[in-house]
Amino acid sequence: MIQLFSFRYRLLTWSSFIGMFFVLLAGAIVTKTGSGRGCGDDWPLCNGKFVPAYTLESMIEYSHRMITGVVGLLVLATFIATWRYYKSHKEALYYAGGTLFFTIIQALMGAAAVMWPQQPAVMALHFGIALLAVASSMLLVVWMYQMQKEKVSYRAVHIPTHIRVIVWGTWVHSCIVIYLGAYIRHTKSDAGCMGWPLCNGQVIPYMYGASGIVFIHRVAAALLLVLAIILFILVRRHEAKSNHSELTFSTTGLLVFVTAQIFSGAWLTFVMNDPDAYLFASLVHNVLATFLFSILTTLSIRSCKRRHL
Repeated sequence: MIQLFSFRYRLLTWSSFIGMFFVLLAGAIVTKTGSGRGCGDDWPLCNGKFVPAYTLESMIEYSHRMITGVVGLLVLATFIATWRYYKSHKEALYYAGGTLFFTIIQALMGAAAVMWPQQPAVMALHFGIALLAVASSMLLVVWMYQMQKEKVSYRAVHIPTHIRVIVWGTWVHSCIVIYLGAYIRHTKSDAGCMGWPLCNGQVIPYMYGASGIVFIHRVAAALLLVLAIILFILVRRHEAKSNHSELTFSTTGLLVFVTAQIFSGAWLTFVMNDPDAYLFASLVHNVLATFLFSILTTLSIRSCKRRHL
């Protein structure tokens, strides 16, 4: 089992994961710089040309398309390799197939947004689909390394039902928090709450328009932190009794990323009037959201198994 995976397959899975991460970042740059119309309403061409005119918006948008295309081929190759060599492992096929499926969906959504401008509520889903693609590719990498360790260490471990329920509840809530954040970006409601932790100098601001959206997002993020703390405490107590620490490590990482995500949101508020700093802070915010969601997705899948690998 240790020799199960060739160097080329490991390289392919890692390339897909890293590539999906860069696709997500490129998409965030397009949104934050307002370059979504940099290629007009043409797709896959850019303003009717294969090589676009040299304007900042067109280059940003076209670079995003090129990155997505290259990574899409990597994802397809990973799925084909998984199907050909490891199709007896249904879990691997689910992860590789999920990555391919969500990559295709997000590409189609991107093309539709260019040719037929969508409402912010629909566009906010685009970021969520991209996160699912990244999480699926990460799950494949994690599965691969778990399989390599299987022969070295295997012990059955029961995960209590209440922990699984909280894990999946936290995952669902994280989807809501992330969607709200993406919706704020696409509706350009970032300035709805000036200041942090208060919103426009108020504990509870007017629940209308931009301030209401941002405030709800903040409250949802605070609740996510509470859930992460509860999950960390429950998992640590459970694994202390069974002499295991793998899920404790994951929940610790989750707690760290949720906390960092909240403070990066505060950072966004403080640098809102500095375009360069704001763009950088936004990318950091997206990176943290990606790792947070990927870790939580991995934790959710593993909590449903009655074993540690």
